[in-house]
Amino acid sequence: MPNAFVHVELNTTDVAKAKEFYSQLFDWKLEDMPMGPETYTMIKVGDKTAGGIMKHPMPGAPSTWLAYVGVDDVHASTEKAKSLGAKILRDVTEVPGAGSFSIFMDPTGAAIALWQPKM
Repeated sequence: MPNAFVHVELNTTDVAKAKEFYSQLFDWKLEDMPMGPETYTMIKVGDKTAGGIMKHPMPGAPSTWLAYVGVDDVHASTEKAKSLGAKILRDVTEVPGAGSFSIFMDPTGAAIALWQPKM
């Protein structure tokens, strides 16, 4: 389905506390993966990846969930969002071996991310 929500990510100030809370609240399997100097925790629900948990990349910002929408062309969709008044928070960034994403704030102030999987 085009433009469906495909991933959700918790950017948190306390990864350990978040992992403890959510692993007890839900039947999630949490798998740590190295991501440069940091660790990214994949959230598995059954045999599918449903999201991730990571240390918030913006020091001082509060913990927040970020939804990702799947797109066919992350560059074109990011530029279209910008032309419609979005503020780009993170321009198109490649995740080696997985795909590319961008993050922006819509004209109402809500943050959302775009995701294009690697083909």
